[in-house]
Amino acid sequence: MNAPQPAGPDVGAPPDLVADVELADGMADLPNPGPDGVRRGRAWLLARLHTEPLGLVTVPLGDGLAAADIAAAVWRQCSEAITRRWPDADPGRLVSGAGPAGPTAFPAGRRAALDDGPAVTVVVCTRERPGPLRVCLDSLARQTYPRTRILVVDNAPTSAATAEVVAAHTGPHPVRRIVATTPGLSHARNRALAEVDTELVAWIDDDEIADRHWVTEVVRGFAERPDAAGMSGLVVPAEIATAAQAWYEAFGGHSKGRGFTPAVFDPGQMRQSPLYPLPPFGVGANMAFRTAALRDIGGFDPALGAGAPACGGEDTAIFTWLLLTGRTMLYRPSAVVRHFHRRDEAALHAQLHGYGVALTAFYASLLRRRPGLLWPLLGLAPTALRDVASPGSLRNVGVRDGMPPELMRANLRGMAVGPWRYVRGVLGGRRG
Repeated sequence: MNAPQPAGPDVGAPPDLVADVELADGMADLPNPGPDGVRRGRAWLLARLHTEPLGLVTVPLGDGLAAADIAAAVWRQCSEAITRRWPDADPGRLVSGAGPAGPTAFPAGRRAALDDGPAVTVVVCTRERPGPLRVCLDSLARQTYPRTRILVVDNAPTSAATAEVVAAHTGPHPVRRIVATTPGLSHARNRALAEVDTELVAWIDDDEIADRHWVTEVVRGFAERPDAAGMSGLVVPAEIATAAQAWYEAFGGHSKGRGFTPAVFDPGQMRQSPLYPLPPFGVGANMAFRTAALRDIGGFDPALGAGAPACGGEDTAIFTWLLLTGRTMLYRPSAVVRHFHRRDEAALHAQLHGYGVALTAFYASLLRRRPGLLWPLLGLAPTALRDVASPGSLRNVGVRDGMPPELMRANLRGMAVGPWRYVRGVLGGRRG
């Protein structure tokens, strides 16, 4: 699996270059400094073939990279994925481009989705973040899928900023704004779910930009697997401009452990427990569902999610409940979004602490809903504890020299309080 390659020991020395490399078009030199005069430490290159992402390649920029050097770096990290799709490829061919063509090439399946797919509602939940929202909506306006509808959920607004952004937005896809009066991401998600009238619903965060083929690839995933209830896609960095953003990618980013290989999670055939480890199943920053399946399991738990004491976990709960109720889930890396990570260390510290809180709050939510899961969870506990302690585990393998140890300690402290935070959220909801 061509997982994103963590940065090396210079992880705390950005800014870095983040760019796409389309292998079918060939390579071009990368000067350093670039045209903007900024000198960058490394390049993070999303290698694509006919727009299909194959790997995230990191390479030091030095005084600049020649096209042949870029091709060699891409070949080192992605040769297996490349040759599966382009059997006679080699580094020299990567420089010149002219990749494989014909009816078996990747875009053929996309064309079928464009022709025959159903309408899709894309939901953006936001609260007083007009700048990021504007950028996100601009990316959704560029979607190639013609039957895209956009629903903006203005969560407990204190100003007209979100309404003004939506009113000023122009594009080919209809955009509608609704208000969720109760603060909290799960409340906003459930408010949206009550309004959606399309077969499919996709979710993107307001601090992300969608690849122009994102919605098409969501539709394609469900068309190719009609039994699937939900899916998740690839999340790559939109920028690596600060040390905190590089540390977050070293930790694994949003796509930790998922890589660039499509996967099907069928509860009847899975060898891995739906309860642990969790990362392969999906991420709330890039997810989509059959609307009926999401409603069947009751939507999102209001005691989980950003804005609740639990800080998050509502997306993990949805993926897990779908699996526990016998539904099939997909991972499709061809559905790409780009995320703007927290730029400063204090914000990253709070984020990783929140991740720890959300993880164990999620397990508390499982036990509240189905107490009999206690026994399989106890059986998985030794594995989980080993993963927390082992430097080579999926949780820790991305951590490199330069990432402050306090960030990982904050994550562990969050785990310790997650169940109590969840109880607070439940009790607070009852009082409300």
